[in-house]
Amino acid sequence: MTSAEGASVREVRRRVARHLVGREHELDLLLAAVAAGRDVLLEGPPGTSKSTLLRAITAEWGVPLVFVEGNADLTPTRLVGHHDPARVLREDYTPENFVPGPLVEAMRAGGFLYVEEFNRAPEDTLNTLLTAMAERRIAVPRVGTVEALPTFRVVASMNPYDNVGTARLSSSVTDRLVRLAIGYQDAAAERGIVGRRTGVESPRLVADAVALTRATRERDDVRQGSSVRGAIDLALVAAQLAAMREVPLPDEPAVEPPRGLPADYTAAVLDALLLALSGRIALDETVEVPPETVLREIWEDHFLLRPAAARPG
Repeated sequence: MTSAEGASVREVRRRVARHLVGREHELDLLLAAVAAGRDVLLEGPPGTSKSTLLRAITAEWGVPLVFVEGNADLTPTRLVGHHDPARVLREDYTPENFVPGPLVEAMRAGGFLYVEEFNRAPEDTLNTLLTAMAERRIAVPRVGTVEALPTFRVVASMNPYDNVGTARLSSSVTDRLVRLAIGYQDAAAERGIVGRRTGVESPRLVADAVALTRATRERDDVRQGSSVRGAIDLALVAAQLAAMREVPLPDEPAVEPPRGLPADYTAAVLDALLLALSGRIALDETVEVPPETVLREIWEDHFLLRPAAARPG
């Protein structure tokens, strides 16, 4: 990389960082990988800013971000493209009636092809990507060779905690990708995200929403806890419930543990907790109670049994 290119990457990094709360280290690694011309596998649970990072980078870089969901229906034809059947009947097969799929679209535009749930895609579909990653070109029957522009990248993501409907990636696939593991952010960063995304002005409600959500990731009976999206929804729903019930939201500093919070406030938080998180947590297979029971225990532990545990961070 020349000094001019390095300066350009530094400027992109500076601009991208303005869109994010935390994630400086992950941003450095991801931006370094794509600037070096590498294709990337992002591995982490949902709600850990993977798509946010990519949107910010491609927006500041000025290249398209092409999304595709990895699943059993993602065939090579759907990935690469197909000829318009109606036009084929009139014109026969021609390059002009070819409808590009997301792979060809990203290659021609020099964009990032973002494949979510990468390990759910069929093996023959992933093999189609191998050629694009290795040679930066693919041969499309009756169309010709599609050459990728220099900024084309394949970025894949997968959830390491979800093994339902997934397959193990072959070494031929993983050998062509650099891997970036992304975990949950710390409590302070998550409070910043929830505050920014919700606009909720009660620091106590933001802190409670984050603490309750993070507690779902720490229990042995929960196989996968909620992401920060759960905390965002919890805070928003609780704020609406409080407004409907004319319950004032606490305005105490977020750094203080709850002290004698009104029962109508904690009741609103409980209702919001059950609504926002009951569909987001996955219990261990041996657990015989519903998610609502586990969430109520978390709420009791937070507000009733050990109130000092509500201290953010």
